[in-house]
Amino acid sequence: MENLKKDIEKVLFSHEEIVVATKRVAEQITEDYKDSEKDPVLLCTLKGALPFMAELMKQLDIHVVTDFIDVASYHGGTESTGSIILRKDVTMDLENRDVIVVEDIVDTGRTLKHLITYLKERNVKSVACASLVDKPEARLIDVQADYIGVISPNEFLVGYGLDYEERYRNLPYIGVLKEEIYK
Repeated sequence: MENLKKDIEKVLFSHEEIVVATKRVAEQITEDYKDSEKDPVLLCTLKGALPFMAELMKQLDIHVVTDFIDVASYHGGTESTGSIILRKDVTMDLENRDVIVVEDIVDTGRTLKHLITYLKERNVKSVACASLVDKPEARLIDVQADYIGVISPNEFLVGYGLDYEERYRNLPYIGVLKEEIYK
């Protein structure tokens, strides 16, 4: 990873810290859903949440089912455009199901708010969100994740699923991208 590390200003969250945070989130979810009548649906937001979802699933001590949804709000830049595009919809019937949206990051809140509204229109039983990263300083919409791995300052992050123009997702940690890379 030395080749990619040269583009990183600083590492904010090591792989070990991410695993510990994910385990804590999984323990909370396990406790909250252990008596659920139906297995909750982990709804992974592609592509960024995929590494978090994979780690989270390994740590859960309850039965779950999985599905994927692809929504985009960045469209290639470093800031959310505010325009949410649905690229891939879920494949299962979510009516009367407990759904846990698995997010890589909640920053402006636009995507999460859009997903909550979208899922409620599909008559889900409940909607919760597990987010690896929460960036409250960037929030523009009043929405919160129910389960938060780590809290980040308002900097442009990459790694562990987070990307800049589809790059850096494969870093095993989360870091701040050097400004000269995206300016």
